Amino acid sequence: MATDLEIARRAKLLPIAEIASRAGIPEAALEPYGRYKAKVALDFALGRSEAKQGALVLVTGINPTAAGEGKTTTTIGLGDALNALGTRTMICLREPSLGPCFGVKGGATGGGRAQVAPMEDINLHFTGDFHAITSANNLLAAMVDNHLYWGNGHELDARRVSWRRAIDMNDRALRSTVASLGGVANGFPREDGFDITVASEVMAVFCLARDLADLQARLGRMIVGNRRDGTPVTAHDLKADGAMAALLRDALAPNLVQTLEGSPALVHGGPFANIAHGCNSLIATRLGLSLADVVVTEAGFGADLGAEKFCDIKARIGGLAPAVSVVVATVRALKLHGGVAKAALGTEDVAAVERGVVNLARHVENMRKFGLPVVVALNRFTSDTDAEIAAVRAAMRVLGAEAVLCTHWGDGAAGALDLARAVRAEIERGAARFQPLYPDAMPLAGKIGTVAREIYHAADVAIPPPVLQKLAKFEAQGFGRVPVCIAKTQYSFSSDPTLLGAPSGHTLSVRDVRLSAGAGFVVAICGDIMTMPGLPRHPAAETIGLDAEGRIEGLF
Repeated sequence: MATDLEIARRAKLLPIAEIASRAGIPEAALEPYGRYKAKVALDFALGRSEAKQGALVLVTGINPTAAGEGKTTTTIGLGDALNALGTRTMICLREPSLGPCFGVKGGATGGGRAQVAPMEDINLHFTGDFHAITSANNLLAAMVDNHLYWGNGHELDARRVSWRRAIDMNDRALRSTVASLGGVANGFPREDGFDITVASEVMAVFCLARDLADLQARLGRMIVGNRRDGTPVTAHDLKADGAMAALLRDALAPNLVQTLEGSPALVHGGPFANIAHGCNSLIATRLGLSLADVVVTEAGFGADLGAEKFCDIKARIGGLAPAVSVVVATVRALKLHGGVAKAALGTEDVAAVERGVVNLARHVENMRKFGLPVVVALNRFTSDTDAEIAAVRAAMRVLGAEAVLCTHWGDGAAGALDLARAVRAEIERGAARFQPLYPDAMPLAGKIGTVAREIYHAADVAIPPPVLQKLAKFEAQGFGRVPVCIAKTQYSFSSDPTLLGAPSGHTLSVRDVRLSAGAGFVVAICGDIMTMPGLPRHPAAETIGLDAEGRIEGLF
């Protein structure tokens, strides 16, 4: 069987100007990066705010498993299928992070015949956006320490510096560090640490900014630490926001690529959904909506993370209203949630499917709490049996949801036509009554509790007194009306990654909270979640290299 990389290399890609023309983007608005990828000029993207807006389709999934679900693959296959049916469609995705590419998850450009291309470029350096975000983050870190070195005019307490450095790589050794060792000339030693770039507040600001002015204003509001009296010091106080915006100016323009079947795709920004808000840039989504009748976008990890954050953070901040949600599942993943070992997934086990389908059912019910109609995409593997598929469909019929069988990995657009028809029918029905889960005025602790009870089905939320004091401080500083971004494991509805299926009655443990004043939300860190992942025992990097002709191999 051909690998994703081999399939991508066999595809005959079209010049990016032709893809742009299909999308309604004039060639004059393109800034090409080679033959097959380009930036869309920011003035063009921002100048279409008055254009007619298309319908927004939000693709999400069940809690991810080692069996794989194919959420990105389904997003791409659905976009291709809608275009094949004559519905003018744009796909909007996040950019992949290098950490997963060289770790265990692999790339994020889809799979089989449902991919965006050029695959190697997108998964690696692409157009340099992540490098620009990393550089902006670390410029601010350098200016913090430089301010401390040169007299500390803002009286920033070195013990209360909260701004961390960033790198777009999984490196557990950098989670906690000590900076400025080596003598007086190197500054004042202090505890420091690194986050992966996709968890940086700069990434969140980048993805939620409406334009360059909003970008710089948000950067300026980011808090780097506190004085001894507890008052915050911001990036604007250190006069760092202008230089950071200059580093990010070109990156803020959306990236245009294509699927293997020639559909236009905007791939821009990339916060993780387990430790950040998990959605592509607002600018790219709004551009897509101004160009297409339908935009198919994806939210990271399961619907309890990415989709909740899309609805409660991105849609709230950006004024978006999805028309329909697609929840992706596989029989194999449902069997894992039903207690089957990965090695036994190839054997028919209808009972395990029936046990594990409760995870899918919970996500379907949760998405309806946002007022969205739901279509289930059952991404088929060759080992799935008719009886197992029938068990999923029967469980969904009880909920009044349609489970549509999809084979886009092997068949491309043709394998997602039924899904496209079902999604289009829901759009035409116009039944969506979108609303966020909680109001702006609800206290921060109440917002965390609402997500925990309504989405995770927790019985209680454990917030230690010092963390409650921090929440009260944020509210006193004027940040009580912002949404919350819960950082927790992606593998479970709870904060315990071993609780699969649809656990209820558990307690969500909130370890800490961080104010992302520039992004405009409060992060609640739950359980053992880390903002800097580590590499597995045998990372994917061990098998990635160059062949005799200098081509990349081993990337997936």
